[in-house]
Amino acid sequence: MTKATTTHDQPPARVAAQVSALLQDCNDCPIRHRAVCARCEADELQHLEEIKYYRSFEAGQTVVWSGDRMDFVASVVTGIATLTQTMEDGRRQMVGLLLPSDFVGRPGRPTAAYDVTATTDLVMCCFRKKPFEDMMLRTPHIGQRLLEMTLDELDAAREWMLLLGRKTAREKIASLITIIARRNASLNQASMGDSLIFELPLTREAMSEYLGLTLETVSRQISALRRDGVIVVEGKRRVTIPDLDRLIEETGDDTDGGFLI
Repeated sequence: MTKATTTHDQPPARVAAQVSALLQDCNDCPIRHRAVCARCEADELQHLEEIKYYRSFEAGQTVVWSGDRMDFVASVVTGIATLTQTMEDGRRQMVGLLLPSDFVGRPGRPTAAYDVTATTDLVMCCFRKKPFEDMMLRTPHIGQRLLEMTLDELDAAREWMLLLGRKTAREKIASLITIIARRNASLNQASMGDSLIFELPLTREAMSEYLGLTLETVSRQISALRRDGVIVVEGKRRVTIPDLDRLIEETGDDTDGGFLI
């Protein structure tokens, strides 16, 4: 039996409901096929069940500060978080996004390298660090999957260097939407040939901070992509991508390469 913990004695009803819905067997987990436990056998999952617990965070709440001790590692189950680095003069730079199935924390590292902040309401499946590190030594499936995820993260970081350094504002917006769309499709095991429909998890303010653009530029480029039929926006955040290949063309990437999902 799993248990849920939160950072509040009485979490908001919407967050508490998310945690309650996730009190389930690992085999039914919505990120099971992409998470660090993706390759685990039934007996290995049972061991993970014994050391896992859920934590929930409200949008805007800090999960951990850079330099703080982390006594857990975790997978993002629902929601999105940001990784932020603060410089000596107080300036802050968003350096990464944590999407569902992404791994938080580093085995063998006692402290957090970045500030981790919930961008939306966030639910994480956490593992006590020392038992998890011990299990990695006994369970090659976990170590292998974590290595794969680490290498994917390295490739994504290199891709992001290109995005921030060389791409136009339109290409940056198209690239970010592509990353989110492809991850959403992967999590829902949707066909890439179909129209992709999802809720954009970031506000335009968050997008501007992450991409190094002004809020006005972000709004203008989203409107341009919508006007040109590349995306369809309903309400504030509901996005439909009629043709993913056309959106990818707007990213400026070599179509033989593209983004990792």
